[in-house]
Amino acid sequence: MPAWLPAAIAIIGYARVSLDEQNPALQLDALRAGGAERVYVDHATGATMSRPQLRLALDEAQAGDVLTVWRLDRLGRSMGDLITQVNQLAARGIEFRSLTETIDTTTPGGRLTFHIFGAFSQFEREVLIDRTKAGLAAARAPGKQVGRPRLVTPERAKSARKLRDTGLSLRAIARHLRVSQATVARLLAVAP
Repeated sequence: MPAWLPAAIAIIGYARVSLDEQNPALQLDALRAGGAERVYVDHATGATMSRPQLRLALDEAQAGDVLTVWRLDRLGRSMGDLITQVNQLAARGIEFRSLTETIDTTTPGGRLTFHIFGAFSQFEREVLIDRTKAGLAAARAPGKQVGRPRLVTPERAKSARKLRDTGLSLRAIARHLRVSQATVARLLAVAP
């Protein structure tokens, strides 16, 4: 137990590796050196929402404990996701540490650093939204269609109906029209 923490507080480590073939040893060593008594390890990509070991770590954590990760990207899929997770921890009285970025919400400086990250993330999100809105408005101005092209059109529906009437399967029609079988089903549902 590090000298900077009272003895009753638990340091809970969380590690994540993207593939089963990856070795979490580097993360485990760093987390144990950082005082983690228990370490939970998920083998999942950052994009997946299913992280059962993280759920177990969060279920075990009590007010006053410290959830510790090797790097910020091990906990959150994006800065927004990370901020949400750390805010949820804070609401339960659980602190957060990232060893690589030296962010530690048990200290005033660590909380400040994390809030600065949060402010930059919010700013980036708002700028992106503004740019997207401006880009869509500019694209619509000359009457252009914005977004992906419609797959269910009256012409395509007629073609699908004619092909189906010749006895072709949904799969064959899908290949012919270069769409999915689900789209063929939708086309046939609206075809005259």
